[in-house]
Amino acid sequence: MARRRPGGHHEQDDDGGPPGAQTRYEFTAELWRWQARTDEWVFATLPQDASDEIAAVPRPRAGFGAVRVTVTVGGSRWTTSIFPEPSGAPDVEGERRVRYVLPLKKAVRAREGLELGDEARVAVETHH
Repeated sequence: MARRRPGGHHEQDDDGGPPGAQTRYEFTAELWRWQARTDEWVFATLPQDASDEIAAVPRPRAGFGAVRVTVTVGGSRWTTSIFPEPSGAPDVEGERRVRYVLPLKKAVRAREGLELGDEARVAVETHH
């Protein structure tokens, strides 16, 4: 389960992006490898409650349903996108829910000493 911390309006985001409201989700997730590719793509899955909240916010359509976020893992902070992945669990109306997945670059994993199967403490900030 994610701990949600609503943010207020900020003068400017740390990444130099436009001002706007933010919501911060903090959680621990196991790092896993995407099996569909031969190169090493490593992800962390956001908790279902955070994914549900993120999916419920209307946003401009982006490629693959991506949502721009700012991520903090250990001492590393960067801007990237999270991507929806069907969770298989239908909601109360019978529609398929999604869980968002966060790609973790090799450079970040190396800097933070993280390997496949490790649990990472992650903070994800959405930008509305």
